[in-house]
Amino acid sequence: MTEWLGPEEWAAVALSLKVAFWATLGALIPGVFVAYTLARWQFYGKQLLNVFVHLPLVLPPVATGYLLLVTFGTQGALGAALKEVGIVFAFRWTGAALAAAVMAFPLLVRSIRLSIEAVDPKLEQAAATLGASRFWVFITVTLPLILPGILAGMVLAFAKAMGEFGATITFVSNIPGQTRTVPSAIYAFLQVPGGETAAIRLVIVAIVVAMGALILSEVLARRIARKVGQA
Repeated sequence: MTEWLGPEEWAAVALSLKVAFWATLGALIPGVFVAYTLARWQFYGKQLLNVFVHLPLVLPPVATGYLLLVTFGTQGALGAALKEVGIVFAFRWTGAALAAAVMAFPLLVRSIRLSIEAVDPKLEQAAATLGASRFWVFITVTLPLILPGILAGMVLAFAKAMGEFGATITFVSNIPGQTRTVPSAIYAFLQVPGGETAAIRLVIVAIVVAMGALILSEVLARRIARKVGQA
């Protein structure tokens, strides 16, 4: 691939993989917690939380990126405070990961929530009657049963993070070698004469990575489901 792609194209691919990995990893634990909260808990404001979680799916990505810039930019409400301790997101690859995580979060939560709702609550109640805490019930009963859903959610989040463009370019711009991911690189190549060939190569890479991730997810999900069924 390093011979087929030029240095700038390879840098975009490597950065996209890095951004997608950290975006998915960073969203995982909050995603599981929010999904469990929406699936199992009843509280005032639950529907508002549900709407807030899914808001990035319906908002224009550029609007989401602008909100991130206003909040986490160096002059933003949180960004200024974070800058004081050496944490900067705006116009950095970490900001691209943050934007990708925000955009992928609803898909992750939805997949995990559906898996949790498919688990019979009586199984959890049975473990609780034996004296297990809620956390221990989740770890020993719920988590093994929802692993296929978590895996599916992670793959969806990874694929979404790989393809994120609008929020990313608004929040961190399109800086070669720093914030230029595959979608941003495709856009940049299409703006210059003769850049179509490079853009096509990156489109092919994006398709191959996405298809590979989906196939791997399907294989792993089936294996996990088979092991859970045999347990």
